[in-house]
Amino acid sequence: MRSDAHPAAKSATGAPAAAPAPRAKRVPRAQREQQMLDAAVRVFSRSGYHAASMDEIAEECAVSKPMLYLYLGSKEELFAACIRREADRLIVAVGQAAEPGLEAGEQLRRGLTAFFGFVAEHRESWIVLYQQARAQGEPVVEEVAAARRQVTAAVTALVRRAALDSVPPQRPDERPDRGEAAAVAQAIVGAADALAGWVLDTGPEPPEETAARLMSVIWIGLEPRLHGARYRKPTD
Repeated sequence: MRSDAHPAAKSATGAPAAAPAPRAKRVPRAQREQQMLDAAVRVFSRSGYHAASMDEIAEECAVSKPMLYLYLGSKEELFAACIRREADRLIVAVGQAAEPGLEAGEQLRRGLTAFFGFVAEHRESWIVLYQQARAQGEPVVEEVAAARRQVTAAVTALVRRAALDSVPPQRPDERPDRGEAAAVAQAIVGAADALAGWVLDTGPEPPEETAARLMSVIWIGLEPRLHGARYRKPTD
């Protein structure tokens, strides 16, 4: 008895037909953009901004160059996006470490430890963020400056709060004023930048040790100042 039903489809040669290949799962755009940024940071840190090409970045991320342009724009726009993301990561890492309820010195120590930990863990990000970005023109330099202002503002607030906590209310004139707190914060951030570069050049060390180096210089001088001590020019 003939039946139209067939247990399995066959190819033209009579062999069972191969099952259709599963369709590749589409990567969400937000995830793909992060992959592109990851690849761009690697390429920029390795080749430098001017030598890096969009072809190289697209190949690093295994996407087409048109897709790279479509998602993130020109090379300059892509570089600026890298700067924004890495700066945001750094600010979040430092902010989460410096818990507001802690004593001011401990906040500063933890914030510095997180900062040096970020540099050690994300070396490529640091190279792009601080060694290459500063050599570029606008708007990239402004992206870096904006991130630096955020970090400096946080340190300024920390110094001001430490001063309010340390100096007795009856001696308000001995407290560092807002301008002095901002100047101290600039010095701390600048010293941290320089020390991070030194560690990368001379060899790795635990972030806690690097933070302790800086605290030994900064806090030994800053803590007495918070209690009213001032530098006095020697008399002739």
